[in-house]
Amino acid sequence: MSGSAITYARDAERVVTLLLDDPSSSVNTMNDAFMTGLEESVPRLEAERNEIAGVLLMSAKKTFFAGGDLNRLSAGSADKAAEETAYINRMKGLMRRLERLGKPVVAILNGTALGGGLEVALCAHHRIATDTPGSRFGLPEVSLGLLPGGGGITRTVRMLGLHKALSDVILPAREFSPRAALALELIDEVVEDAGQAEAKARAWIAEHPEAVQPWDAKGFELPGGDVQSPGISASLPALAGLLRKQTKGTPMPAPRAALAAAVEGARLDFDTASLVETRYLVSLITSQITKNMIKASFFDLRRITSGASRPEGFERFTARKVGVVGAGMMGAGIAYVSAKADIDVVLKDVTTVAAEKGKDYARGLEAKAVTAGGKSQERADALLGRIATTSEAADFTGVDFVIEAVFESAPLKQQVFQQIQDIVEHDAVLGSNTSTLPITLLAKGVARERDFIGIHFFSPVDKMPLVEIVRGEHTSDETLAKVFDYVLQIGKIPIVVNDSRGFFTSRVIGCFIAEAVAAVGEGVEPASVEQAALQAGYPAGALQLLDELTLSLTQRIRIETRTAEEAEGRTWVAHPSEDVVDWMLEQGRIGRRERAGWYDYDDSGKRLGIWPGVRDRYGSGRCVPPLRDLQERMLFAESLEAIDCLDSGVLTSVADANVGSIQGIGFPAWTGGVLQYVNQYEGGLPGFVARARELASAYGARFIPPSSLVERAERGEIYE
Repeated sequence: MSGSAITYARDAERVVTLLLDDPSSSVNTMNDAFMTGLEESVPRLEAERNEIAGVLLMSAKKTFFAGGDLNRLSAGSADKAAEETAYINRMKGLMRRLERLGKPVVAILNGTALGGGLEVALCAHHRIATDTPGSRFGLPEVSLGLLPGGGGITRTVRMLGLHKALSDVILPAREFSPRAALALELIDEVVEDAGQAEAKARAWIAEHPEAVQPWDAKGFELPGGDVQSPGISASLPALAGLLRKQTKGTPMPAPRAALAAAVEGARLDFDTASLVETRYLVSLITSQITKNMIKASFFDLRRITSGASRPEGFERFTARKVGVVGAGMMGAGIAYVSAKADIDVVLKDVTTVAAEKGKDYARGLEAKAVTAGGKSQERADALLGRIATTSEAADFTGVDFVIEAVFESAPLKQQVFQQIQDIVEHDAVLGSNTSTLPITLLAKGVARERDFIGIHFFSPVDKMPLVEIVRGEHTSDETLAKVFDYVLQIGKIPIVVNDSRGFFTSRVIGCFIAEAVAAVGEGVEPASVEQAALQAGYPAGALQLLDELTLSLTQRIRIETRTAEEAEGRTWVAHPSEDVVDWMLEQGRIGRRERAGWYDYDDSGKRLGIWPGVRDRYGSGRCVPPLRDLQERMLFAESLEAIDCLDSGVLTSVADANVGSIQGIGFPAWTGGVLQYVNQYEGGLPGFVARARELASAYGARFIPPSSLVERAERGEIYE
């Protein structure tokens, strides 16, 4: 079928296979080709209903189905709302006719089915997944500023019940392994391979000749009880509480729309609920916030992972044996994610006991995975077997990729590389996980400066998706290409920046923290500062974050930076936060590690509340600025620093800035990233410039917009 993403084939057993295979893409999506396929195949199924025994939904791609057509969704606008509503309802109507065919429909999920992909599978009466490593299932649309509008809300509410669907699947936007999806009842069976899946699917068709969806069966009741019953109605406020806990007051419409669509739809018949779901989806795709989130999460991310920042002309590199020096939290995490990607790892520390303690991190994570049912003990044991521990540099023989993760001291790091540089492979990557120290400075202690590079992970390594690759003055293109490939190999997102003290992420997040601390020093209530950050969309308050990082670390970085800048003949411009941090440290307030920072802590490290001493010192509450000012001081400070990184060549890509700021340092996701925030500010770049000048007038010259930004605004350009 020309232009169709679905191939129709009927066999001798009267089973029809609908093969999902978009001819124009490596993945299947809910695009025009898929619509054409539905329009051709569903009426044909209905016409041949009496001649068929059942239907198999299968994919010719490596994954089952990638999801919605984000190109189309991101182009939505208010003047196209009626057109988009009709398009979505037509596609959903065809999917609805498929599940009401009167014949059993089984989806064979040979790989990942997320978002629209899972929604396609939910149309089937039975779902069988292969236990493919890396396969994921779920409805992550809310994390993109959307909602599961292809039937995902309407069906999961009727499959799982209102509360379970919202709290476990829709609002958290989680992605599940095959076995975790099975436990949640999103899929019905997990098998080892596609052949076994097809055999079971055919057997299921034979055993259920008149399959119908539960919600189409007579007498169907919503799992957990009718939403209009007193018991369920009384529990609805808890859902609002769940939403508040998730959003913390951030300007993100998607979770609210998803909650409303689910609750309203639960009171209606299936088809009316589906229309309600569509209307909420269309309301979102016209939103600037949704466009911001799709841009960062899809278009900017795709640009990065497709290799826009990778030097050309080098073959794809695959790390075989990674040597990690330092078995603390960072080194242990790096060892784990490398082993998880099927790479052999040597984890080295001063003693074997310390190295084994680092390996315990991997042991703990794998034990949890096995207990949760997401992994077999055999696979867990195989992963742990790939991590060897040692205290001897000689055991780095054969290592082709080194990552050092020891204490932030230039002499110590240089000493580490001097010990192993002649033992590892002659062309091995020599990478440092430093978060602040200039790579060019560290490379001076290494014989092979061309092989030396920064590989900055974020904590906790197994959860944080970003890696900041830092190119030193003498780093070769080949080394950069190798590191880029390794980061993709371990399933992380690589952004590439040029060398400077603090690079990109540490510099920018330091501005966020500094503005919060300065506000406290001005007499703003610390709890208000924290709440402003949360309501702006940051995952944690700046004071809480500084306690995790420690105040002593931020002071040491500042002193080192000042010393370096003054040595270069530059004048140090003090930030008003500096005196506040120094005073806190004089009082012994170091951070959570010492159970004494901005917050008080109990013996277990649990936060108890803001330390009263800081309120006494700075007269907290005597200054009550507008909430918008508190929030925009943080947001603007980070954006202006990112512009400086771009102007100075530290950043070479707007996509790296946007994705790096969200995935690495928690810049609010609704903005689309640190430079997209500037683009989409009310009034565009001219509006941002005007507001920056207002903040400069009220809070200091650090907010004066740079000439590059002003000129870009005057030319009518954006950051792209």
